[in-house]
Amino acid sequence: MRICSLLPGATEVVAALGLADDLVGISHECDYPPEVRHKPVLVHAAIDPEHTSGFDIDRQVRATLEAAQPLYTLDIVRFAQAQPDLVITQDLCHVCAVTPDQLQHAIGALPTPPRVLSLNPGNLDETVMDVERIGEATGRAALARALAAQLRARLQSIRARVASVRQCPRVVCLEWLAPLYVAGHWVPEMVACAGGDDVLGVAGAASAPVTWEQVLAAAPEVLLLMPCGFTVSRTLRELDRLSCDSIWPGWQNLPAVQDGHVFAVDASAYFSRPGPRLVDGVELLAALLHPSLFGGVTPSEACRVNLNEHNPTVRTR
Repeated sequence: MRICSLLPGATEVVAALGLADDLVGISHECDYPPEVRHKPVLVHAAIDPEHTSGFDIDRQVRATLEAAQPLYTLDIVRFAQAQPDLVITQDLCHVCAVTPDQLQHAIGALPTPPRVLSLNPGNLDETVMDVERIGEATGRAALARALAAQLRARLQSIRARVASVRQCPRVVCLEWLAPLYVAGHWVPEMVACAGGDDVLGVAGAASAPVTWEQVLAAAPEVLLLMPCGFTVSRTLRELDRLSCDSIWPGWQNLPAVQDGHVFAVDASAYFSRPGPRLVDGVELLAALLHPSLFGGVTPSEACRVNLNEHNPTVRTR
């Protein structure tokens, strides 16, 4: 089978099902597992997130959408050369991937149209179900069911371990820093599964803008910095660009800051992409929220951020 996966989470599933060799095209964000990185890249972003500030990324995204221009381009020539039998895409977020219209235009140029599998998970259960859908579409149904069962078992194990927790810490998950957005979709559910109380995010709803006053009023005991698509190091670079005193007045009064419970996490790997590693993200959250019940984390997964310095200092747990 010749598979084009335009979603990093789906690419991870395809590889987990032993079909990495069947991938004939991926998106610019498909970087895991490492063996897929040499595959032909069919999607390119109009904005370089590695060398653009979060504020400028937001500004450019808004301007591009207002001009009715695409945020991503699909390489029609490479797509035609790939001759896919199956294309895996999504219609959940038009600022995250190529649009359905772009894909249909590219498919229209092919002599034989491939099957298109569109994934639109809004929560953890739907994300795991998509593993099974990919398995059915690729002829690996039994293996996919086994993988899905393992993921569900890991989630259930976490829920069982935090069931004895008497009080869940108040958590705020910031999916963007300038302007402020709180994470939605599956992230509030991940927090709940890990034994926390997401006090601003709404499970199953889209990520939403918030004011700093709302964050202050929420008084989080744990503040998680997870800008969409950012690694820990990229988030720390973003913090270096910001002046906390000017954009977050009164941040010193947050319980999370006073108690040293501000963490930058690897959003790209564990929170932004609906795929198997969301379960890793739940395990990571459980370790941050309840360190006495769960093991520690590595600096690449998450690190504690000290906002009391002009340039935030970082300490691992």
